[in-house]
Amino acid sequence: MKIGTALTNNATKALLLGSGELGKEMAIALQRYGVEVIAVDRYANAPAHQVAHRWHAVDMTDAGSIKAIIALEQPDFIIPELEAIATGALFDIEEQGGCTVVPNATAIQLTMNREGIRVLAAQQLKIPTSAYAFAGSFAELEAAVNNGIGFPCFVKPTMSSSGKGQSLVNDAGQLKDAWDYARSAGRVDTGKVIVEAKIDFDFEITLLTVRALNAAGEIQTYFCAPIGHRQEHGDYRESWQPQAMTQAALAKAQDIALKITDCIGGLGLFGVELFVKNDDVWFSEVSPRPHDTGMVTLATQKQNEFELHVRALLGLPVNTRLHCCGASAVILGGIDGRGVSYHGLEQALAVPDSEVRLFGKPEAFVNRRMGVALATAATTDEARIKAAITANMIVIKPE
Repeated sequence: MKIGTALTNNATKALLLGSGELGKEMAIALQRYGVEVIAVDRYANAPAHQVAHRWHAVDMTDAGSIKAIIALEQPDFIIPELEAIATGALFDIEEQGGCTVVPNATAIQLTMNREGIRVLAAQQLKIPTSAYAFAGSFAELEAAVNNGIGFPCFVKPTMSSSGKGQSLVNDAGQLKDAWDYARSAGRVDTGKVIVEAKIDFDFEITLLTVRALNAAGEIQTYFCAPIGHRQEHGDYRESWQPQAMTQAALAKAQDIALKITDCIGGLGLFGVELFVKNDDVWFSEVSPRPHDTGMVTLATQKQNEFELHVRALLGLPVNTRLHCCGASAVILGGIDGRGVSYHGLEQALAVPDSEVRLFGKPEAFVNRRMGVALATAATTDEARIKAAITANMIVIKPE
């Protein structure tokens, strides 16, 4: 792999489509290898904008806007970080050649729509999933629930992330609100929702799976230690690594992740979400990029998920070895406001073996992720306690 010099005529350029906290860490990882980074998001001064060489703020669901920026910047790599992207534009760019969509345009379109990836997993690859159905109207949703899905169930947008638009529905009286929320809160309104039966599982994991080149120049799949996580209202609140599980369950999880990522193709890191009960494993979702629950790897792995993604797409060697036990805990906004201030860092960082990452988002919302606390310890239980204490020390106030 040859890498040019940033901000010169021979620069190797990467364009990030999405510039949140995950994009920020990817920009930093790319720049460590001398890659010139252009960060794009729907709003100005997003986290990755603050560390990139250049940035743009446009409607990323508009194909014309995406194509115009790509034509202007002429990147070598296009790295999507979120769902709300005009994927059709990526197909056109990929067909023209000259730059690489990571991992590929088909993967981005397939995984950004729950319908496509669920049909691939359940029907084509015959991978175990929860019972599910798609509904294009409230009447279809009611029929799906009454004809087999049952209660409790989850209603989700077909295009969403971080739990946005997702509801747990326990009875018929909650179904209409769940339908309305899924249609209004998704990244893009596709006109459909997915309804899934609730699986009786012990825990859920993210299995970070990396497709990278080995010493022989062949694509090989590598796995990180499984990451356990806890959600509230469908959104991640804490994660820890490693998640204890049986060897049989781990083998099944890796087999599922291998089948899914082999089918998707390309190079890079994938966040494969799975439900686990004893030795049984069910597929939930896959993201073709670093995962929010994987921020724990900033503390637990020598090569964190962002480093792994960047190394893989550049064709460089990867190492998924776990360095130590650790945990992450989300720092929520707690308030609505712009230009907020952060207090309590000195107390937070006095917690032994703790770290804090503040994302620098220009606007806070009550339930918006504004930062993350990280901690390491001899066990994941100890690390979770330390990470939670650290996160709770940070107080966000209006200016």
